[in-house]
Amino acid sequence: MNNQQPFLAFRYTDFRLYTLANFFQTLAILIQELVISWELYRVTKNPLALGFIGLAEAVPYICLALFGGYLADKYNKKKIIQWALLIILLSSSILYWITLPETAQKFPQEQRFLIIYFVIFLVGTARGFYSPAIQSLRPNLVPKEAFANASTWHTSVWQAGVILGPTMGGFLYAWWGLSATLLLVIGFVAIDICLLSFIKTKPIVSNKPTENTSIFTSFREGFSFVYQNKLLFYSISLDLVSVFFGGVIAILPVFAADVLHIGAEGLGILRASPSVGSLLALILQAFYPPTKRAWRNMLIAITGFGIFTLVFALSENFWLSCFALFLTGAFDAVSMVVRRTIVDVMTPENIRGRVNAVNGIFVSSSNELGAFESGVAAKLFGTVPSILIGASCTLATVGLVWFKSKSLLDVDLSTLKKED
Repeated sequence: MNNQQPFLAFRYTDFRLYTLANFFQTLAILIQELVISWELYRVTKNPLALGFIGLAEAVPYICLALFGGYLADKYNKKKIIQWALLIILLSSSILYWITLPETAQKFPQEQRFLIIYFVIFLVGTARGFYSPAIQSLRPNLVPKEAFANASTWHTSVWQAGVILGPTMGGFLYAWWGLSATLLLVIGFVAIDICLLSFIKTKPIVSNKPTENTSIFTSFREGFSFVYQNKLLFYSISLDLVSVFFGGVIAILPVFAADVLHIGAEGLGILRASPSVGSLLALILQAFYPPTKRAWRNMLIAITGFGIFTLVFALSENFWLSCFALFLTGAFDAVSMVVRRTIVDVMTPENIRGRVNAVNGIFVSSSNELGAFESGVAAKLFGTVPSILIGASCTLATVGLVWFKSKSLLDVDLSTLKKED
């Protein structure tokens, strides 16, 4: 990307629609995630209740993401996205219904929780189709020279939603209550569906059709491509480990209630802190992209992520905790831009959906599996020790990967793009 064209991707109408739609989708999902997690922990006081949220979403996603990527390579990506969003809209509607006071009285607490977990399972099912298709659609909306810029701005706007979503969720829960907040979520998903309907760009038709390839062979091609491309394989693997072991987001309600002693409003601020750091880092990267010596930058970023996760675990001060999370978000933003640019630049169009599905299984689903791991570890070892152990695992993994990938430290992604 030319540093003199920091807004290059926004020249394209379809990209603007795509990015705005993702903003509303992010708001909806994160408001819903925060208020449901806070409600479950408020009622149960059990970190495993939070862990099961991640597990309920991760299982269907992992099972379906490769098939979703296969469909994204064969069929209209926009239609797949819209159908997935309809499932999410239905899921949010069920959550709204089950949390209405008059409805809640008709069901025992255990049954209400089972319904909530089932709805989260539906969201994970929809994500198995939504994520590969939405990630595969983005490179079709801008020319190749705008890939890094589009990845940066897409992630920046997404992070703006990640900041506003939890913050809004915490305050709206305190002001309006659970059901009214979920009604707003339904409205945001509906806006998302409408915006995507205006995208007119047709996905590029691959000159290497897969109509005669079996689905299992197709899956193998996606895994094989990722494994054989060492830069892609290492970047996905490193992000997987850092998020799985080092993530703290899932058990923030425990810190908010039992360590820092803040309410739902404080939880919202805490949850938004890493995204504020991420957004500022992403805006900076639009002007100074990290694609030169990209792998070195990614290793440094994940090291910083692990160090400030340790600081957060040891903090008993609300503002210090927010600052530590702010810096984890800033470092995470660098690794996200590098990884997503690697995926966009190095993946041929004919397997883009499957590669994005593999990326999603190993990175996106690690958020949910990491949430389950966090809940189990917090239950077994205690909240603070579980985070210390996870951050230490992240730092140890960075050291191991650095040792095995020294030959990649000077890779320049802008050069790779020109050679492609």
